[in-house]
Amino acid sequence: MENIIRILPTEVSELMNVLPEETKEGIEEIRLRVNRPVEVTSRGLTKFLPYLFSKSEAELLLDNLAGHSFYTLDEELRRGYITIEGGHRIGLAGKVILEEGRVKALRYLTSFNIRVAREKIGAADQFTPYLYEETWKHTMIIGPPQTGKTTLLRDLARVVSTGCPMKEIPAMKVGIVDERSEIAGCMQGIPQLQFGPRVDVLDACPKAEGMMMMIRALSPDVLIVDEIGREEDKAAIMEAVNAGITLMMTTHGNSLEEIKKRPLLKEIIDHQVFQRFIELSRNDGPGTVVSIKDHNGYVVNHYA
Repeated sequence: MENIIRILPTEVSELMNVLPEETKEGIEEIRLRVNRPVEVTSRGLTKFLPYLFSKSEAELLLDNLAGHSFYTLDEELRRGYITIEGGHRIGLAGKVILEEGRVKALRYLTSFNIRVAREKIGAADQFTPYLYEETWKHTMIIGPPQTGKTTLLRDLARVVSTGCPMKEIPAMKVGIVDERSEIAGCMQGIPQLQFGPRVDVLDACPKAEGMMMMIRALSPDVLIVDEIGREEDKAAIMEAVNAGITLMMTTHGNSLEEIKKRPLLKEIIDHQVFQRFIELSRNDGPGTVVSIKDHNGYVVNHYA
C-alpha cells in the first residue's frame, strides 16, 4: 500500500493507516468522491469511512499523480485512468471533453477509483497440469469483475516465462498486450510486477493492434491479453492461432454457458479455438476457481 498512501492527501492517508491490519491487507479498492464519504472495499466487504473527501483534496491528489506537470497526464486523462508505481490503477470520472465525437480529455475530476494491484506469486501453479500437455493450451479465464481474472492471468505469464524444470516445462517467450496497463503495471514501459525473464510488454496499446504488432515483430510463443470482447479482437485472435501462437486471455462473464450467448465470443468458441476455460467466482473470495473445462465444455477438474 505504500505507493498508494504516498499519493493520497494527508487526511485520507491517515485514515488508511489507522485501519485494522486485516482490513488493510485485504483492500481491493479505495473510492474517493468529492463531497462524499471515503469508500473502502476489503475482502469483498464495503465500508464507508466517516470523512468527506473535498474538492481541494481532489485537486491535490491529481497534482500528486501528475508530479506537478499536467502535460504528462494528457494521454491518461483521455483514457480515463492512471497507472502508478506498483501497478495500481486509478479510474477517473468528471467532465468529459469531446473532439469530433471522441473523448479528448477529462476535466474537473470528482471521482477516483484506486484499484489495488495484488500480485499472488504461485496462484497459477496448481492449474498447470490442466493447462500444459507438451505445450501450453489456448486458455480463456472467465469471471465477473473483481474475481481475480487479471491476477491469475498475470501469474500464468510468470509461469510460462519462467518454466518449471521439475515438471519438464520449458521457459517460453511471452508477449503481453496490456491495453489498460493493468497486467504488467508498467511505469515508463517497465513492468512493476514480477515476471520471468522472457516477457515482452506492449503497454497502453489497443488489444487487436497490439496482438498484430506482437505477431509481426516479437514472435511470442504465448500471447497474453486481458478482457477480450470487441469485434476487432476476433481477427487478431484468429491470426495468432493460425501463426501457431498460444493464447491466454480473460473475459467478463459468470460462466462458459453465459459468454456463449455473446455473438462474438460464441463464434470464437464454436471454432474451438480455446482448449481450456477457467471459471472464477468470489464464493470464497477473489480467485475462487469453480471449474476448468475443455473445448467441449466438459469439466476436467472441479473446485466448487
